[in-house]
Order: sequence, then C-alpha cells, then structure tokens
Amino acid sequence: MQRTPAGSAVPALELSGITKRFGDTLANDDISLSLARGEVLALLGENGAGKTTLMSILFGHYTPDAGSVRVNGHALPPGRPRAAIAAGVGMVHQHFSLAANLSVLENVMTGTESLWSWRSARADARRRLADIAVRFGLQVDADALVADLSVGERQRVEILKALYNDADILILDEPTAVLTDQEAERLFATLRDMREQGLSIVFISHKLDQVLAAADRITVIRGGRVVAERRAAATDKAELAELMVGRTIERPVRAPSRPGATVLQARGIGIERLLHDIDFALRAGELLGIIGVSGNGQSALGQLLCGVRRADAGTLTLFDAPFPQGDVDALVSLGVGRVPEDRGSDGAIGDMSVWENAILERAGQSPFQRGGFVQAKAARRHAAELIQRFDVRGGGPDHRIQLLSGGNIQKLILGRSLHAEPRLLIAAQPTRGLDEGAIAAVHERLLEARANGAAVLLISEDLDEVMRLSDRIQAIVKGRLSDPIDTEQADARTLGLMIAGASIADASKEGATHAV
Repeated sequence: MQRTPAGSAVPALELSGITKRFGDTLANDDISLSLARGEVLALLGENGAGKTTLMSILFGHYTPDAGSVRVNGHALPPGRPRAAIAAGVGMVHQHFSLAANLSVLENVMTGTESLWSWRSARADARRRLADIAVRFGLQVDADALVADLSVGERQRVEILKALYNDADILILDEPTAVLTDQEAERLFATLRDMREQGLSIVFISHKLDQVLAAADRITVIRGGRVVAERRAAATDKAELAELMVGRTIERPVRAPSRPGATVLQARGIGIERLLHDIDFALRAGELLGIIGVSGNGQSALGQLLCGVRRADAGTLTLFDAPFPQGDVDALVSLGVGRVPEDRGSDGAIGDMSVWENAILERAGQSPFQRGGFVQAKAARRHAAELIQRFDVRGGGPDHRIQLLSGGNIQKLILGRSLHAEPRLLIAAQPTRGLDEGAIAAVHERLLEARANGAAVLLISEDLDEVMRLSDRIQAIVKGRLSDPIDTEQADARTLGLMIAGASIADASKEGATHAV
C-alpha cells in the first residue's frame, strides 16, 4: 500500500465512527480521530475506557460493528492484521507476544519469510536488524534468548520487530506499564528520535507526567467515547485527570495508627545473589513501605512473602510460628492476602474466566467447592460482587480475564485478597499500570485494611506512594534493607539518598542540610 509522502496533507491515520460491542458492553462508541505524519498522539483514559479495543480494531485483531479505518488515505480492510502490517502499521502490545525460547533475531524474523523458502536469509536479516537498531537507538543482542532479557529489553525487541516490518505508524499499548523510570525515560527519548525521522506514533497511557512530556497532542477517552482533545503544551495534569474520570480526584490521607502485636518478622533472610541478611518487623494495623529501584531484590522479597520462593538463610515467622515458605495454600488459609508484582504470571491465568480467577486461591474451600466439585454458581456470584465492589470494568464473570485491561485485572486481584479480610496483606507494586482514579481507589483500600487491623507490607518503586501510605519505610539496595525510618522523618530527598545506598544518618543529615 502506498505510504504517505513527507509533507503530505493526507493524515497518516484516520479512524471514523468506530463502534464496538462485546455483548452488553459498549467498548467503543462512535470514535473518530486522526494522526498526522511525524506526530505523537497520546490516547488517554481510565483502565477499561476502550483504548486498547480501539487500537486492536486498527490493527485488525477486532472487527468494528461500525466505522472505518484509513491509512495514508486508503481504506484498511477490517479484521486483517496482515493488511495492517502491509500498510505500515506496527503494534506493540501491553502483554508481549515474543517466544521466550527463541533468540531476538528469530523473534524478529518470525512471520516474515515464506514457508516455501529453501533457506532462511539470516545473514541479511541480521544486517538489517543491526541497521534499524543503530538508526533508532534500540541496541540489543541479536543472539540473546528472549527468556534472558529484562522487561525493557523485551519491549525493544517488540519495537524492532514492528520496525523490521517497515512500520511508519507505531502503536504502543501502555508502553511504560512494566518499565522502571529509567527504562521509560530511554523509551521516550527513542520515540522523540522516531518522530524526528518521520514516524507517526500513538501511545496508550494513563500516566499523566509521561503523556505531557512525550505527546504533541492528547485525545481523552471516557466510557468508550472521545470526550476531549488537547495540545500537550496547553493543558496540565489536573485538567487531564478530571477529563479522564469525569470528576476531581483526591487521594486518601493516612490517619495516625496504633500498631498492635508483631505479625511478620524476618531475621537474616538470604536468597543467593538476590537478598542478603534481610531484617524487618511488621505489626498489626501498620503499613510498612519497602522502596527501591527495580532490580535491587524487591521482586525476590515479594515472591518469598507470597509463597512462590524459598529463602536460603535466616528465619521468617508469621503469627509467632514458622512462615510456611513455598506453600501458597497454607498462607491463604492463615489469612494472608497476596497481590503479586507480576499479575500476568503469578496473579491471574489469562485463559480462565473472571469467575475462575476470582476464586483461584480458594477453589477448594466452601462455598466454592462441595464434594470435590467446583460450585460455579456461587463462584459467579462472588465474582459479580468483586466486579461491583472494586469497579472491575471490561466484562462480566464469564469473560476471559485476558480480555480485561491490565489495570482491571489488577483491581480484581486486589479485590480477591481484600474481600477475605486478610490479617496480613503483601502488596507488591499494587498500582503499577493503574490510572489516577484507580490508584486513589487502591490507596483507599490499603489504608482501609490497615485501619481494620491488618498488617500491610507495601513494596513499591513510587516514592510518593510509599510516603503517602506508609507508617515506616525501609529502602532496599543491592539486596539489603536499610533500617526503618518513620515517615514523618522522611522526605523525597532523604529517601532518594537511601535508595542510592546512603545510610539513614547520612541521608537524614543531607536532607536536613538541603532543606536549610
């Protein structure tokens, strides 16, 4: 298909009157938008607002009930991803679609050669991939197994795969949902370079700082409809947040607490190469925040406390008894709520329905099991209650959970844990991938659990989140935990120094000096 020439007045992309229903759910309602050549457009909205559905229609994964898509002035046939790719559209999904057991080069080449070819043109593909990587600043080892790559590196591979297919319109679905701040900064620097080289980019997001920093123009979707369009230079976070949710958002404020007995205690915990001599104590009615830059051991700590990893050294006690390491069933039975960091691998099973995921940790318990059989009716009622109480959007109890947005999957996982009124809640990155309204709701739920006497351990990379919610804070650096500091003694600079490895005394002194 003919591409848009530089300087052409014809939009690179036009969507007109797009409407899409899933049963009783109206995901997209008469949506129209356009994208100019060399423009970065942010598609902003709450979790479940219809952003991903709209882009899936553009890429041919879904067929619209009404409306049309034009690329470079030419109509794009609906429901045909290959036609979208041939027209120059590339899409990087929120949940990556790479084969972990293949190399970077093999993943990039997949689907680009005929099955009837006598041999694979690997040498030519390697040279072409290297040229693209240099041109767009997306360096990655072509021979590395995808399984060995970090999340940020895997995203680079997804982008390289789209560019290898000659994409000049790039769609990025929640590109920073699972990235560290440093990885996100590198990604947006790359996007700016791509724009300068003439690529047109749509990125789906709800992170307001990043939207304002990276986009030329912002389209806001709420309830499946376009409700506003703004130039990034002519708006701010407050306006965008209100446009997104239709109301002013106020995050809850932590009230003073009176912690009770010790619920969870760690002494000298170690996991080879990941955690070293970890000490902490957590009491009932208290929220302890663990802050740190990604890759410093917090993932291993969260997995240990969620029952999917064992320690090599040290002692861990729960309710004055040995912690049942590696035994999820025992933890759940003891009243431990689990919000794992990786909702896709450890929190939910994508091919199962919402109701199956809603009872995933308690399928063997009453009222969800009787005589060895799952009681689907009771499970569906339970799922419907969670959907209502925790504002899970995108489908009913019988929908496959992978059809929900990442943020709505997260809300279901949180609701699954909090509905059982846990005595201990392990919340690892609980607001990663959530919009402003959902973040405020999650914060309210965590503080509510604390007020009801639960001990809450919050593992987060968000300084503001940890300072807002925590009674005490510890920093994790290279697998080691600092001593705790009361939140009232902390500020962003002090915590930043602690994360960088400064001692509490040095960090506090430096913070005080800076304040003066």
